Amino acid sequence: MTIAEILLQDFDHEMAGTRTTLERIPETNPDFKCHDKSMPMGRLAVHVATLARFGTTVLTTDVLDLGAGKFPSMVFESREKLLADFDALAAEARGHLASASDEYLQKNWKLVWGDKTLVDAPRSAMYRNMFFNHLIHHRAQLGVYLRLNDVPVPPLYGPSADDSMGF
Repeated sequence: MTIAEILLQDFDHEMAGTRTTLERIPETNPDFKCHDKSMPMGRLAVHVATLARFGTTVLTTDVLDLGAGKFPSMVFESREKLLADFDALAAEARGHLASASDEYLQKNWKLVWGDKTLVDAPRSAMYRNMFFNHLIHHRAQLGVYLRLNDVPVPPLYGPSADDSMGF
């Protein structure tokens, strides 16, 4: 089994859970924050919905310069747009992953801030750490936001308190 085939198993599972979470984001309170230091729910949902763009960046470039300041808008418009963006970006990222060779995934990828290197490690590790783990982290935050807004939390790795899955 290739590295890409292994990562695709994780990709498909994580994207399905992410889509289920995004489907539950309420449109009525996008400015909700569970703490003053927290990101508003709508902004966090947009971040989660568009993180696959970062996965594509890891797979299609050799370096990302965060100091260049080219960041997409994270303004919540609607659940429909959230899901459309997620679907398109996830499909694009999946396509790039499916076509990546083991040799390519073993080459280093860099994250820099101007002339300062933040990370320089194998692309497959950066894909998992900077994209998958980042996505899972923020999706878990969205689960807290859902709970605090009395929206059922989806079962991601097993039943949630809102969905016993027949148990």
